Amino acid sequence: MININIQKTLHGSSGEMDLKVDLSIVQNDFVALTGQSGSGKTTLLRILAGLEESRGVIEVGDEIWQDSNKRIYLAPQKRKIGFVFQDYALFSNMSVEDNLLFVKKDRELASHLLEITGLALLKNRHTSTLSGGQKQRVSLCRAMMNSPKLLLMDEPLSALDPSMRTKLQNEILSLHKEFATTTIMVSHDPSEIYRLANRAVVLNLGQVINEGTPKEILLQTSGSAKFSFEGELLDIIKVDVIHVAVIAIAQQIVEVVVSQEEIKRLSIGQIVRVSTKAFSPTISE
Repeated sequence: MININIQKTLHGSSGEMDLKVDLSIVQNDFVALTGQSGSGKTTLLRILAGLEESRGVIEVGDEIWQDSNKRIYLAPQKRKIGFVFQDYALFSNMSVEDNLLFVKKDRELASHLLEITGLALLKNRHTSTLSGGQKQRVSLCRAMMNSPKLLLMDEPLSALDPSMRTKLQNEILSLHKEFATTTIMVSHDPSEIYRLANRAVVLNLGQVINEGTPKEILLQTSGSAKFSFEGELLDIIKVDVIHVAVIAIAQQIVEVVVSQEEIKRLSIGQIVRVSTKAFSPTISE
């Protein structure tokens, strides 16, 4: 069990914010940490890694990593963690294999990790010559070199194209299971959260506002609605005798017929929810 009870005052673009997190995580869980930008997700990962200070207690199994009342603070290098950064953080003047061996001189483990992630043939290449997807795999392998108790990932796949993201998601899940690690990953991608995590935690303005299974967190429908999406209302266009709302959802634009009553409640730039039930789309604030 990992018990986290920490506090830290953050200074953001909109002023001070108190990060207060009280969580218990079961060993071998895969936890997706999600929520609006600036809510403290990355800071929480850095606190767990020992890269930022906070007040409170962090217990991992029978070890105390932090207890500010007892002035206990375990140094980052003594916390058995793996950290996968969004920007890879590789040594560009080293080969793929040497990046792994820098963490731990275990060629057998390095070879195994490179083999299962499809990097074995690239082990002698300098990381500066690799593609984004390849670099991310090297970063993931390097994080696993210490067989970490806790694997932390900060939006590791956000810069990759959809097909590469799916491939690396499968590799992440495979490594998570093989090494029986506990994983906490920051993500804003619903499909990624659903595919990888068995638990999702929503952070907003430094507070945990929701937690549960990915399905409980992500399935935001009510009544007989079959599906529901949030998007930005871009325009309302009159076409003959009807009105059509133009809405940006994810990476696409959708058009939904709206009634005169709905138009009265809508304004351009508003975030709206589009849902459907019995093949009849409805729109609401």
